[in-house]
Amino acid sequence: MADNVASLFRGTAAHSPSMAALARESDGVGPIDFCIPCNPYFPTPGMFDELAGRLREIITYYPSSADTITAELCALLQLPPSCVAMGNGSTELITWIDHLLVRESLAIPVPTFGRWTDQPMETGKRVDMFPLMESNGFALDPAQYIEFIRARGTRVAVICNPNNPDGGFLSRRAVVNFMDQLQDLDLIVIDESFLEFADAENDPSVVEEAVLRPNVIVLRSLGKNFGLHGIRFGYLVANPALAGKIRSMLPKWNLNSFAETVVFMLKEHGAEYMESLHLVRRDRLDMARQLSALPGLTVYPSQGNFLFVRLPVGAEGTVVRDRLLTEHRILIRECGNKIGSSSRFLRLVVRPQTDVRRLVSGMEQVLYGSRRGAAVPELGTGTSYSSGTAAVDRLISETNGVGMPLAAQAAAMPSLPAAQTWPGPAPAQAPTGMPGLVPAPAPAAAMMPPQQQPAARMPPPAPPQQQPMPAVAQMPNVAQMPNVAQMPGVAQMQPAPQMQPAAQMMPQAPPMSAVAQMAQMAQTAQAQAQAQRQQAPIPAVAQAPSPAAQAQARSMQPPPQAPAMPAMAPAPAAGLGQTGMPGLRNRGLTAAQVRGRTEPEPTPAPQPTGWPAAGAMYNQVG
Repeated sequence: MADNVASLFRGTAAHSPSMAALARESDGVGPIDFCIPCNPYFPTPGMFDELAGRLREIITYYPSSADTITAELCALLQLPPSCVAMGNGSTELITWIDHLLVRESLAIPVPTFGRWTDQPMETGKRVDMFPLMESNGFALDPAQYIEFIRARGTRVAVICNPNNPDGGFLSRRAVVNFMDQLQDLDLIVIDESFLEFADAENDPSVVEEAVLRPNVIVLRSLGKNFGLHGIRFGYLVANPALAGKIRSMLPKWNLNSFAETVVFMLKEHGAEYMESLHLVRRDRLDMARQLSALPGLTVYPSQGNFLFVRLPVGAEGTVVRDRLLTEHRILIRECGNKIGSSSRFLRLVVRPQTDVRRLVSGMEQVLYGSRRGAAVPELGTGTSYSSGTAAVDRLISETNGVGMPLAAQAAAMPSLPAAQTWPGPAPAQAPTGMPGLVPAPAPAAAMMPPQQQPAARMPPPAPPQQQPMPAVAQMPNVAQMPNVAQMPGVAQMQPAPQMQPAAQMMPQAPPMSAVAQMAQMAQTAQAQAQAQRQQAPIPAVAQAPSPAAQAQARSMQPPPQAPAMPAMAPAPAAGLGQTGMPGLRNRGLTAAQVRGRTEPEPTPAPQPTGWPAAGAMYNQVG
């Protein structure tokens, strides 16, 4: 099979090869199917046994007319038959919608189901493709989509809800508002082929709106929901005029005997069907959790029975697809041939947990294992955080999330002797150490200019209450001072035999930045002034300084500086928790993220006893 895998996928254009073709290439045994979005829990084994027992009858005789089968389906769904048209799969209905109702142009968000882009182009229509942005998680913004439609002058608009392949979901209110604002268009199609797998809202379908509106069609699938793609049946709901126009073009026996048999069996298996939807929703959460734990793999929230995932950097989707098929017998949907997507994206169908474990194991070996070389060249290890980009993951792993290698952090930190504070500045020397760090406050003497610093072992200055320190504007010029001892507040100090420059007496240490120096000088001056105000008498009238004193004060004032930066603690080398980055989850997507919820989970209602109506089937299972 390995020799023919590439040719099988090259010959299928925008779709994957059929399971029958794959089985013929592998001695009649097909792979585990993560490609075709099908309900794995329905029909039940008992239903399959009944179909097998009636096989001879089913394939021997003509089916009933489409009207008869449609009437039976409408009785189950509680819809008027005049508003329903059944087709040989949704593709047949899309084809007739294009032929009969699309005159010149159609708008569709991409990526999406390929027939919505391919079918109108095959008949010469203009297809206006509205790109869903990866940066926004492929979420559709209805307002921007409406602006796009108006700007392009498109006459037909389509929304897939949930969208295929990403599983994006719009609430019922958002869809109704979309239809309200575009009621002047020729046609609006809401493709709800996967809506029965959604659980973000109790009643998301707009089938009841379609019956009342003149330009709305809702498309529904039966093969996907019932797990019977091979039977090929689906239906649309619209006002009687639109539905009748489609129905009049369909062949009388466009539905086969298998479709008729299943439709007439459904009324006895409503509870089993609702239970199957519940199991798919449960498995979707579990599957998303397991896949999101793979390093570098991004899992997007989905409301369908599939998950849209982005491979790590360096992984090619076609290589991953082919190796999973040939080495692990697992079939996946690589989305490089979908408009608006690329080969970095996969669509993975929700399957039971046993199959999911096999898928995860196979992807681990293909993406990160050494067998035939890993699809991802280098795997970031040491952290469970996944950004979706391998280079970012490696940086997070190597730096514990602080964005700088741990060894470089240690080298950049200044090495100070024990119990030593930083003295005054060393002029004409560049600052060292980590920028933004504010050192411990230095003694008051260290904050003086070099000309005023005392000699080594000089006793501390007298307390400031001995004599009030004059304001800065009243201080004489330092150059004119005959002796340091004449300074107020220093009269009680015993001078050393000979003054030496401070730079020769004090040990060398990393200097402070200019901003930090000014901050400490201002802090010391403020503290001294506060002590003076508490003990010294307040003069009645302050005498204005002379012009000469003002000039001297201006010469002594330091140049204006920017406000000191607040102290910044260095990033810890360890201890940020288990994720490597603060605030980031360690377990991938949560259940609410996968479901697309913004509200608490609803309380599940009791299981139904009969078949649900079309507009109320979502109230049964939460």
